[in-house]
Amino acid sequence: MSAAVRVKICGVNSPVALDAAASAGADMLGFVFFPPSPRALTPADAAALGALDTGGAERVGLFVDPDDDAIEAVLAALPLDVIQLHGGETPERCAAVRARFGLPVMKALGVSSPSDLDALAAYAPAVDRFLLDAKPPAGAELPGGNAAAFDWSLVAGRAVPRPWLLAGGLTPDNVARALAETGAPGVDVSSGVEKARGVKDPALVRAFVAAAKGN
Repeated sequence: MSAAVRVKICGVNSPVALDAAASAGADMLGFVFFPPSPRALTPADAAALGALDTGGAERVGLFVDPDDDAIEAVLAALPLDVIQLHGGETPERCAAVRARFGLPVMKALGVSSPSDLDALAAYAPAVDRFLLDAKPPAGAELPGGNAAAFDWSLVAGRAVPRPWLLAGGLTPDNVARALAETGAPGVDVSSGVEKARGVKDPALVRAFVAAAKGN
């Protein structure tokens, strides 16, 4: 492990969570704009958090099949550094969002079998980063943040055509092993650093960042 590993704390929805992630040295803070999520923010919520010091971390807005108006409403309240698309967006839609808003796009892809990674080639020209996450369990309401992992051997040694983050079921206890087994250049965590659904635990956030960066 090294300090070069990029760490994203997703589902930041309170000043306490933001301060914990920023002070721990997270590289990216994920703000969720998907109402069914227990971590969801409104644009007004985001504006209040946006006034706080992020410690230089990138602000990532997570959307699920958004229309342009939804993205515009958030950007009017909170300047974002990255738009994360976590739904069924096509490569064409990803390219359109990137062109319309002039921001890097990170596309989340659900993984449960080798064939799921075949989509990387189609999306690569349209996006700037990937997030490889576990496919949600059957009947799950959320496309991510379900505390589920996928078989890491599916991505071990695989050439991913854009910078990428590993997500799904990561915790302070397993993130170092996940990095060692996959060679991922970065990791993303949400439920694995929570003390209750949607409530970040500052101690777990600090432990996760330290374990990921080998501190």
